[in-house]
Amino acid sequence: MTKIDDVARLAGVSTATVSRALRGLPTVSAATRRRVLAAAEQLQYAVSPNASRLAGGKTGTVAIVVPRITRWFFGTVVEAVEDFLDQNGYDLLLYNLGGREQTRQRVLRTASLHKRVDAIILVATPLRPADVAALTKLDLPGVIVSSGSGVPGWPCVRIDDVAAARTATRHLLDLGHTRIAHISGDPDDELAFTTHLDRRRGYQEELHAAGIRTDPSLDVESQFTIDGGIRATAELLSRGEPPTAIFAACDEMAMGAMAALRDAGLRVPQDVSVIGIDDHDLAGVLGLSTVAQPAAEQGLLAARILLNPLGVRGADPYPGLVPPAGGAGTDGAAPTPPVILPTRLVVRESTAPPRAN
Repeated sequence: MTKIDDVARLAGVSTATVSRALRGLPTVSAATRRRVLAAAEQLQYAVSPNASRLAGGKTGTVAIVVPRITRWFFGTVVEAVEDFLDQNGYDLLLYNLGGREQTRQRVLRTASLHKRVDAIILVATPLRPADVAALTKLDLPGVIVSSGSGVPGWPCVRIDDVAAARTATRHLLDLGHTRIAHISGDPDDELAFTTHLDRRRGYQEELHAAGIRTDPSLDVESQFTIDGGIRATAELLSRGEPPTAIFAACDEMAMGAMAALRDAGLRVPQDVSVIGIDDHDLAGVLGLSTVAQPAAEQGLLAARILLNPLGVRGADPYPGLVPPAGGAGTDGAAPTPPVILPTRLVVRESTAPPRAN
């Protein structure tokens, strides 16, 4: 493999001069530059993109922070971001918090990110004031994906979780259900997620709009997992008369609900209808009605927005969308309005009108 030292020997200059000539710096004479380029071509020497970036003070790497990489939404976002970065010559550095507060503090409040990355993407990661201060001090471009706290100057890409929950609840109401249960996220989670709060609010608002009083016995909290959905549904069934429908805050919980109902001898949707949010890869296979959110599109758009201030050209960071006021990476005091991507209702076999008594 040809090295920069070989080019330097053939051209009769130092390795530093070769580096400056190949980077196009003005401190190299035209004659020396021609000699270096000729030597590099003769030896078929190619400049390493990573080495070139490091020489310019760049790492060529973007960090992405996710609460739990094993969850469908987070994994889908990461894959979309990585694909786009790879197409544009950037590497991805993944920080999986594993649901641990201690890990979040280590990643966000220490020197973990300092001089290791050129930009940061935070996915559904709520921030405390100390986290925001530490991220602001890094002086790097960043993007927030999904719900969570904001960082001054960082755009946010997400869906309207309240509206998505209202859509799911409205579907059940339109079918004739009035005894609608809700299974949601665990407020005791170490990272203090906020998504489940917005989705619960949407559920409650839609019931109130229909003139139905919310029943605390029909609202159960658990983890955003299949096991969490199983446990929440088992708890619901232990409280007496089962609901005629269940709105789960995510598809994985909805899948757990369907399993728990089956184990209890109840049929979906003949006895209990079930709907979720996401349009998980398995939702169609299981016939699960859901409110689909564009998870991959959120990751792709975040990556587009992020690479724009890093000098990557040729792609509209807001294809088909109105960019937030002030644009990406503004440093004003006012928060940057989020880019809200649309959701859509997908009706499958898991929802139907309630059985006549």
